[in-house]
Amino acid sequence: MLEDRVHDTARARVPAQTRKVVRHSVRGQVLDALRAALLDGELVPGEVYSGPALGERFGVSATPVREAMQQLALEGAVECLPNRGFRVLTRTPRERAELAEVRALLEVPVMLRLARTALPETWSDLRPAAAATAEAAATGDTAGYADADRAFHRAVLGLAGNQQLVQVAEELHRRAQWPLPGAPRVRRADLVADAEEHAALLDALEAGDLAAVESLVRAHFRGAPA
Repeated sequence: MLEDRVHDTARARVPAQTRKVVRHSVRGQVLDALRAALLDGELVPGEVYSGPALGERFGVSATPVREAMQQLALEGAVECLPNRGFRVLTRTPRERAELAEVRALLEVPVMLRLARTALPETWSDLRPAAAATAEAAATGDTAGYADADRAFHRAVLGLAGNQQLVQVAEELHRRAQWPLPGAPRVRRADLVADAEEHAALLDALEAGDLAAVESLVRAHFRGAPA
């Protein structure tokens, strides 16, 4: 049963019972809730969900649900089925590995360049972003951790000054976060271990240790929580 947390955008859930959603930014709230439900496995890969049915659970019309689902289709999480609704896509381990490879091709060269050129104090400014991932991990908050994880990588890549790169990398990152079908719920220990890699990466970047930076980034992408 999907939980009623639509007003908490960091840990939103699809509500099990009808509850009115605040009209301000309804589409955004619904989108956050659906993303969280996908990350938690509450929307099951292969299953079809209708806009009106989900709209009833939110206490809204089907329109903001359909709009949110269309955004999720762009993000590679669902596919639109005319006159039926939306099917949650089934991702394979191969696809997850391919995403990790593409992310590494984009991010490793950038981080190696930053390790060579950025001032050491630059990395101190990113410690709060790494700490935010650790805080989300400590609570076992899968959706909150996913947001904090993307924010950390966005902050690091943003130092390169290439916004097109940041946008493309974030899209790939979000796609990589959708869980594999049948995968067990992500454990808090897995999130904590993943968050610790952020701190280790900052240490390597600050030290200008290129070998450690490349090794950490590649391992981080391959072992990201699913």
